[in-house]
Amino acid sequence: MSAEDTRKVAELIKGERFGFLTTIAPGGKLTSRPMTLQEVEFDGDLWFYAERGSHPVAHIAAQPQVNVGIGSGGTWVSLTGHARVVDDLAKKKELWNGGVEAWFPNGPEDPDVVLVKVEGDSAEYWDSPGGRLATAFSFVKAKATGERIDAGENEKVDL
Repeated sequence: MSAEDTRKVAELIKGERFGFLTTIAPGGKLTSRPMTLQEVEFDGDLWFYAERGSHPVAHIAAQPQVNVGIGSGGTWVSLTGHARVVDDLAKKKELWNGGVEAWFPNGPEDPDVVLVKVEGDSAEYWDSPGGRLATAFSFVKAKATGERIDAGENEKVDL
């Protein structure tokens, strides 16, 4: 992925607090759950905290291919990549914040607390300048004119 593509994806997810992490459960079933995005400068990787014995951690250990969906308003990003569990105390301390403490009150030293690092392979994004209102207007216009809706920008990029 070019630096420009990475910057565009970073711009679209900046300030977002949650992502839907989709993992592959035993038997091949896709399973999604909301996870809190950790505030780091996006460089192709996303970081989450998780409990060592949780389903996402078990799924990642068995099948590291994941997807993370992020978005709100008129902007959406679907990032595909590989996840791995990171048990690094220094990194846990670096990313630690008050929001994480609400979920893991024993702090970053708790052996049950691990990080999940998603290394992005590719991303697809949809960006509707003006958000919901502009999208709604485009929908009404498309219905009235019989033309295809102008839903904004949609691109696939390699990370």
